[in-house]
Amino acid sequence: MLTLRRADYFRFWFVLLWLFLPWRCAIAQETVFDVPSADILDKGKIYGELDGTVRESDPSATFTPRVVFGVGHGVEVGLNFDGLSAPEVGSLEISPTVKWRIWNDADAGWCFYVGDDLFFPATMRAFDVGNYGYGSFAKTWKHGTRVGFGGYDFTQEVVARGNRAGGQFTLEQTIGKRVTLAAEWYTGKTSVGYVNPGAIFKITSKLCLYTAYQIGNYGVRNGNHQFLWEFGYNFN
Repeated sequence: MLTLRRADYFRFWFVLLWLFLPWRCAIAQETVFDVPSADILDKGKIYGELDGTVRESDPSATFTPRVVFGVGHGVEVGLNFDGLSAPEVGSLEISPTVKWRIWNDADAGWCFYVGDDLFFPATMRAFDVGNYGYGSFAKTWKHGTRVGFGGYDFTQEVVARGNRAGGQFTLEQTIGKRVTLAAEWYTGKTSVGYVNPGAIFKITSKLCLYTAYQIGNYGVRNGNHQFLWEFGYNFN
């Protein structure tokens, strides 16, 4: 496995930030932090994001650039680049995504949406093709609260040695025009199994900052917790 020196680690971080920051926020987001949200980009809208984590116990960091396109009729598609990390370079996966809001009752504040992500390993291949499928309900109240709840299924080797299914949950609460408190949870003993409490800050009409602290479903005393940050930008 390739190991980066400390100086190379910082160069790597800043190059990624420079390349992908001009990409996500005000109109929609594909996820709350990691769990897919009920938001769907309008037709013709383009949204970009750079996600990262920093773990104190290692120390180590990960980076996930993504871009999302609204195609209309309650559908958005995207492309994620998973597995970028430092100081050790992990397995890079190219992941096309799709999300479809099948049902939306705006008056009652309810909707139902489904989605699917494919995973194609480009390096250090543990599998040929992986899949993440989900379905979720969301309820929005007029005072700015929204909750989401549903289920997921990951094929083997994507987030655990075997196939994994479980629940995914989100909570969002707007505080004024620029701040949203949020939390989410993937159940299960997997590489995405975290409770993520945090906040979303609307810096400008197009740029947002997402911050959360990820607390593992297991192994917390052994260091399974980390800081999550995301920069998002709406192009239009």
